[in-house]
Amino acid sequence: MIGENRQKYNVEIIRPQMTAHDVHLRSKPADPAKLKTLKKALQAFHTLETMAVSIYKSQLTRAPSELNRQLIAAMCNEMTHLQDFQVKLCEYGFKPAILRPAFWMVGFVFGFVSRLLGPKAILKTGIWVETKAVKHYAELLETVDWDEQTRKMIEKDQADEDGHVNRWRNMLGQIR
Repeated sequence: MIGENRQKYNVEIIRPQMTAHDVHLRSKPADPAKLKTLKKALQAFHTLETMAVSIYKSQLTRAPSELNRQLIAAMCNEMTHLQDFQVKLCEYGFKPAILRPAFWMVGFVFGFVSRLLGPKAILKTGIWVETKAVKHYAELLETVDWDEQTRKMIEKDQADEDGHVNRWRNMLGQIR
């Protein structure tokens, strides 16, 4: 699954264009089990993207380095994903998960500790977190009955996560 969507989507595009016509009020599934699964999946994506933004933000230093430039680009991309899932939650009439702030704090801890440990730790943390994200995206893409527009958005976001894994691996290989 890793790498599959990267072939379909340009992961160099950090923030895809979105117009007002791309926002739709979506009808909730009539089946209570499907409704619960959809809500839980969207909240999970939103919460984990909150954590990812927090990690990257907490890893940044003041140094004018290539690593910081890439961390800023990754943070911006994760903020786009966060917005993607906030929009989807609103389109379906859902709210973000109540425990979302705890994931922000976990992201802060992961990011801050890895920053204290240096560039290798930052990159290894990024690889670990983004690899988990790619697998989680794959699981939810497979198990949830998404509408076509939402599925494409999730696939693009998954491809971005996979692009981050490759970027961090390449950078780690250069500093070993």
